[in-house]
Parts: sequence; C-alpha cells; structure tokens
Amino acid sequence: MAISLKVNGAQRSVPAAADTPLLYVLRNDLALNGAKFGCGLAQCGACTVLLDGRAVRSCVTEIGSIGASEVTTIEGLGTIDKPHPLQQAFIDEQAAQCGYCINGMIMSAKDLLDRNPHPTAAEVREGLAQNLCRCGTHGRIIHAVLRAAESARKT
Repeated sequence: MAISLKVNGAQRSVPAAADTPLLYVLRNDLALNGAKFGCGLAQCGACTVLLDGRAVRSCVTEIGSIGASEVTTIEGLGTIDKPHPLQQAFIDEQAAQCGYCINGMIMSAKDLLDRNPHPTAAEVREGLAQNLCRCGTHGRIIHAVLRAAESARKT
C-alpha cells in the first residue's frame, strides 16, 4: 500500500502500511536521518518532528494518521550553507556533545519559539522538559534557544 505525505514541502509517496511509525518512513524510506530512534515510547524526544508546526514524537505517530498535514524534519529547517537561526544558535553555543538529542531539542524549540517568540529561561526549560539529554548539555541548550529568540528579535 502506498501512502502519500508532505515532508519538508515536497509531496512524497511511500510503500508502507498505515500503522507504520512516521520515524521509520522518514529514516528508512525517505533517507531523512535527523530524527533518531531513542526509546520508541515517545518519552525521550530524540525522534521529534513538526506536524503542521507542532512538535510530535515520530516514533509513535502512525503515517496513516497524518492525512494532509505537513511534516517538517530537521533537514527541512535549514541547510549547511544557510542554517536556520536555531541551528546556528546551537552551533554557536556548542550545545551538542554527542548530538543524539539535538534534533529533538531543536524541533521542540522551534515549536516553542513559534508559539512564544520571547521566552524566559524558565519557559525554555519547561518547553524542553520532555526532551532528554544524557550528556548534560542542558545549560548550553537553554542558552542556544534564548540566543535564537534574541537573534529573531534583532531581525
């Protein structure tokens, strides 16, 4: 069975059952490897993508439930030559240590900043509370999100 979905602005068709997790389709069928498999239970956030601009856990989102919604992955935010302001802030703050959680952190932060462009540090911590980082770079991650928010205010 082929399922059609819109990913990073492009309409795509994939041969998969409706109950296939979106994460599997992104990684295995579309070669979009930014979203990571962490826990498989929607508890760690490594697989976070945006669905119509809202952060969702792709490991538990069945592709049959997406319909006409648009999926945005980390690959859809920016490029190597022109990173999204959040991606650039994470680079500038050296917010990644192992890097496994960073995709989910950035995607959750994008959702947060779209809803609240001027968050406090406490609001950023609360907004990212469901994303786990085993390396302990939370301080730098918080600074990166606040830097991106500040950068957006200046433009």
